[in-house]
Amino acid sequence: MSRKTHISQLKKDFSKTYDEHSDAIFRYAYFKLSDMEKAKDVVQDTFVKFWEYISAESELQNVRALLYRIALNTIIDLYRKRKTFSLDILADDGFDPAYEPEKDVFERYESEAVLKAINELDEDDKNIMFMRYIEGLSFDDIAEVIGDRPNTIAVKVHRLLKQLRQSLNVEDEQQ
Repeated sequence: MSRKTHISQLKKDFSKTYDEHSDAIFRYAYFKLSDMEKAKDVVQDTFVKFWEYISAESELQNVRALLYRIALNTIIDLYRKRKTFSLDILADDGFDPAYEPEKDVFERYESEAVLKAINELDEDDKNIMFMRYIEGLSFDDIAEVIGDRPNTIAVKVHRLLKQLRQSLNVEDEQQ
């Protein structure tokens, strides 16, 4: 869909939008919650809220970013109720964060070491790394989801990768 989408077209193509984005939203929710049933609930709630949003608005800048923002807010609401989360649970289930690396730290090292290093990041940084390297979101999309500037996100990702390299004792090949 174009960057600026008219709501009437979105309503017509709602099932297409669901088909295009529901798997990614599920993976995102499952990554954050490590609970399949809750992740399914997040997907459902996300698309219900998305429908409510498009029913009230006349146009939309970025469907994908809006869906991630709604999902993130839904997950935050669940966190407030639950308050505990650990990437160790995902490691036990065989989750591999090297799903789509850009020839970087993720494709060269064991997932346990990477998960341990990622687990040391704060929650916002984990979220950014997930959106960038697991979901493949652009800096623009990530910035829109978390309410920051794309340049700020790009710098933050660069610094996080450097931090992960240091944590894993990897030499930075770009220097």
